[in-house]
Amino acid sequence: MFLRMVKGALTRQKGKMVMIAFTILLGASLATAMLNIMFDVGDKVNQELKAYGANIIVKPKDNSVLEDLYEVDGEDEIQSSYLQENEIGKIKTIFWTYSIVDFAPFLETTADVNGTAVTVTGSWFNHHLSLPSGEELDAGIVGLRSWWDIEDGQWLDEKVNPDGIMVGTTLAQTLGIRAGDRITLTTDNASKNLLVVGIYNSGADDDDQMITNLDIVQELANTGDLISSIEVSALTSPDDELAQKAARDPMSLSVSEYEVWYCTAYVSSICYQIQEVIPDAVASPVRQVADSEGAIMEKTQLLMILITILSLLGSALGISNLVTASVMERSNEIGLLKAIGAKDGAVSSLVLTEILITAVIGGIAGYFVGYGFAQIIGKSVFDSSIEMKPIVIPIVSVLIILVTLAGSIPAIRMLLKMKPAEVLHGR
Repeated sequence: MFLRMVKGALTRQKGKMVMIAFTILLGASLATAMLNIMFDVGDKVNQELKAYGANIIVKPKDNSVLEDLYEVDGEDEIQSSYLQENEIGKIKTIFWTYSIVDFAPFLETTADVNGTAVTVTGSWFNHHLSLPSGEELDAGIVGLRSWWDIEDGQWLDEKVNPDGIMVGTTLAQTLGIRAGDRITLTTDNASKNLLVVGIYNSGADDDDQMITNLDIVQELANTGDLISSIEVSALTSPDDELAQKAARDPMSLSVSEYEVWYCTAYVSSICYQIQEVIPDAVASPVRQVADSEGAIMEKTQLLMILITILSLLGSALGISNLVTASVMERSNEIGLLKAIGAKDGAVSSLVLTEILITAVIGGIAGYFVGYGFAQIIGKSVFDSSIEMKPIVIPIVSVLIILVTLAGSIPAIRMLLKMKPAEVLHGR
């Protein structure tokens, strides 16, 4: 009997129920889209931020001590020790190896070009590595300096241009150099005739320098297989209280705290693990980049949560109005039920069952519509799909039930106050 009454009510009020289902669909779709994006946005945002440079710098331990002792910055660095080039691949052997997006070594020297002393940096461009794990990858500054604007020529290719060099715009204007020219770099140790393959605009001090293959600078500086630093671009999790505590002193952590910190992609834990595989190095985060990533992540997730809350509040208001209107239209029916002995609880259960059935239909449809919205946002903003997170299903289900019940409260209160005699006499 109860089910027949529910079916009858749903059939007679198809218009109202469709509107309630559509209202729930809108709320569920927005909640689904925002929650899926929020849970998947971390790697997407981090990946976008990687286009703006490295967030970890690896330097020789002795050099780091001298920098702290004499309070010099990167531009006035006292180069007293070096790292081994053959140790760079160890970075990809740490626990968070898949968080390492790109890396490149650097070595600077001063050379003479037509009587002018210039700074020449050596690095990898698209250097191919075969790791002991069997992994094959290309690393270099093409990924780390992706914002550079190549105004003339092209990016240097290590395989195609083993004797190539790139020149910053400011220095190129000073020396009158263009792509396709050949220049001679001379030091006390060697002289190299190189082909200018590209003129780049970095928008920073790099425009006053030249950059070429690492082995060329190693020969000019007579350092053998040594390098001065490594820049690493890694996907990281925003710092929290545990990460800040570990950054001050990892040994101060308890065993459980240490395990959580070590197994979370905090920038401090990644730096710590890099130092484990390269013992004579100090890995430190580029705080401006790392802190910005964390702040952007937190604000992005907060925005998603606020949109979800506002969409659900809107749905609750819409449900409240529609359910209240439905109860008012059915006042004679409800009054008659009460008059023949139906209790308030039974009548309320009847109305709530009808609304919850409608909510389930709207919620299921809203989930799939919301997932479609998430894919559209993912493709347009991040140029990649959004992964469906199973945890979103129970969260959205609970939220829809709560919103539906909250929106039904005013109507249920009206229903409970109805007096059969007054309703049936039209008062």
